[in-house]
Amino acid sequence: MPDFKDLFQSADWKAEKHVPAIESPEKAKKGEFFKVAVSVGKEIAHPNKTEHHIRWIDIFFHPKGEKFPYQIAKVEFNAHGESVQGPDTSSIYTHHETVVSFKTEKPGTIFASSYCNIHGLWQASKEIDVE
Repeated sequence: MPDFKDLFQSADWKAEKHVPAIESPEKAKKGEFFKVAVSVGKEIAHPNKTEHHIRWIDIFFHPKGEKFPYQIAKVEFNAHGESVQGPDTSSIYTHHETVVSFKTEKPGTIFASSYCNIHGLWQASKEIDVE
């Protein structure tokens, strides 16, 4: 039986539409809020239809020297064109992107994961320095 961690796939988000793209400053000021944007399909569009879509994005921050990461946000995308008339008959579609703000006293790693209802779990990470 595989470990849960082995189910996460990763690649370069510029070449693979499922990988979360993390956009944040390279350096943050100690104790000041900064923004982190995470999207799926930044370079290559990901479908957003009833039968094929991104269900959620999860964002964690792992401060350097600490044992565990902190969950910053989990965003669920719940409207993909489905309605009582059938698949892709609604005019309501959410888009798989989010922006959150947080502050920290320590440098560390931002981790983002996403879930495609057909292609499973994907992950990415980005180091951030704090001055």
